[in-house]
Amino acid sequence: MKMIILERTKMFMTLSVFLLLIINKSLALENGLARTPPMGWLAWERFRCNTDCENDPDNCISDQLFRTMADLVVAEGYADVGYEYINIDDCWMEKNRAGNGNVVPDRKRFPYGLKSLSDYIHMKGLKFGIYGDYGNYTCAGYPGILGYMKNDAASFASWNVDYVKLDGCYADPSDMDQGYPEFGVHLNQTGRPMIYSCSWPVYQIYAGIKPNFSSIISHCNLWRNYNDIQDSWASLESIIDYYGDNQDDIISHAGPGHWNDPDMLIVGNFGLSYEQSKTQMALWAILAAPLLMSVDLRTIRPEYKAILQNKKIIAVDQDPLGIQGRRIYKHKGIEIWARPITPVHQTYYSYAIAFLNRRTDGTPSDVSVTLKELGLQYPKGYRVEDLYEDVNYGILTPETKIKVKVNPSGVVILRCNVEREQFFTRSHVLSPFLPLNPAFNVRDNTFE
Repeated sequence: MKMIILERTKMFMTLSVFLLLIINKSLALENGLARTPPMGWLAWERFRCNTDCENDPDNCISDQLFRTMADLVVAEGYADVGYEYINIDDCWMEKNRAGNGNVVPDRKRFPYGLKSLSDYIHMKGLKFGIYGDYGNYTCAGYPGILGYMKNDAASFASWNVDYVKLDGCYADPSDMDQGYPEFGVHLNQTGRPMIYSCSWPVYQIYAGIKPNFSSIISHCNLWRNYNDIQDSWASLESIIDYYGDNQDDIISHAGPGHWNDPDMLIVGNFGLSYEQSKTQMALWAILAAPLLMSVDLRTIRPEYKAILQNKKIIAVDQDPLGIQGRRIYKHKGIEIWARPITPVHQTYYSYAIAFLNRRTDGTPSDVSVTLKELGLQYPKGYRVEDLYEDVNYGILTPETKIKVKVNPSGVVILRCNVEREQFFTRSHVLSPFLPLNPAFNVRDNTFE
C-alpha cells in the first residue's frame, strides 16, 4: 500500500511539474520581437495629454498629429536611419467603454478610428504603437484594462497594432506579477506580433516590492524601472545616476528581445542644451536603450535633428550583441562609460566609450587615459574614431594614451574596434567587462 501511495505521489509530482512547465511556456512572451532596442516616435513627453483640439488643433492628441508625425518621420529621413514606430500614449480614448466592453477611440479627435490611422502609418512603411494601463484607469483617468484584458488585446490586434505600452496607474503593484504576464498571454493569443512594453518593475519599486526580473524578462520586451523623464537636465542626470548606481543589479537583464528602458529621448525640446542633447543620445546608446523620440518634428532645429540621426551612434545602440554598457569611472564630475560591441575577435570585444563631463565650472575638461586602463587589452590594437566629430585616431595599442576634451554637461563618444574584424555571436565570448582598477586621478582637468 505504501509503495502504491509513493508511486502515485511521484506521478502527481511529475504531472505537476509538467503542467507547470506548460503553464510557464504558455505565459512566456515568445514574440521574437525587439532583437535590438525599438526606435520610433512617442507623443507623451512633448505633447502630454493635450485634448483641446478646438483651441490648439495642431498640438492636441489626435489623428492629425500622428499622421503628421508619420509623414515627417519618413520625409525627414528618420525612417531611413531606423526610427519606425509611431506610438500613441495616454488620452486617446473615450472616457467610457462601449456597451460590449470594448475601448473606444475619442470620436472627435480620432474620427476615422484607429484602424484607419494604423493603415495610414503602415502605408508609410512604419509601425503603429498604442497605450494601455494595468489598472482601473490610465494615469490620466481613461479606462484601464482590468476586467477587459481579452477585449483590449483583441481590439489592438484588430487595429493591427505593432507595439503596446502598458502603464501601471490605479493598480495594486502586488498584483502585477500575475497581471502583466496575463495580458501578455492575451496579446500572444491574438496571433498578432506586438512588442510588449511594461511599467511593471517601476511601480513595484515605488511600492517597496523587489521586482522578479526573471519573470519580467520572460514576459516583456522592455520595461521602465525609474521615473518618467522630464524636459530638463536635472531629470536626465537623475536617470544617468540611477543607471550608474544600480548597474550591477540591472545590466544582466538586458539583451536581444528584452531591454531596460530609461524613457524617451527629449533631444530637440526646450530643456536641454546642445551639449546636453548630445549627452543623452550617447548615453542612451551605451545603455542599449530604446530610442523613442518625443519632440515636435515640425519645428526641430537642424543641429538636434543631426543628433537624432547620427548613424554611427545609432549603430552602437543597435549593436546585435545587445550588451548594456556600464559606468567604469566616476570622480569629481568626470565619468567614463563603456559598452562591449561588435566586431569581436577571439575573446576580445570592441567597445564604445563615452567620456561625460558633469562639472559646472564652465571650461572643457581634458581627459587623458590609456586604452589599457579602460580595459581594452587586445594586443594588436583598436581602430578608434570619434562618433560626433568624425575624427579618426587610426589604430591605437592598449598602451597608447588618448586625450579628449569634454565640454561641461557634454560628452565625447568613441568607437574602438578590434583591428582584426571577425564576428561572433554573444555566446562565443566571455567577460565583456575586464577587471578594471584605473591608475588615474582627476587633477587640473587631466587624468594623470
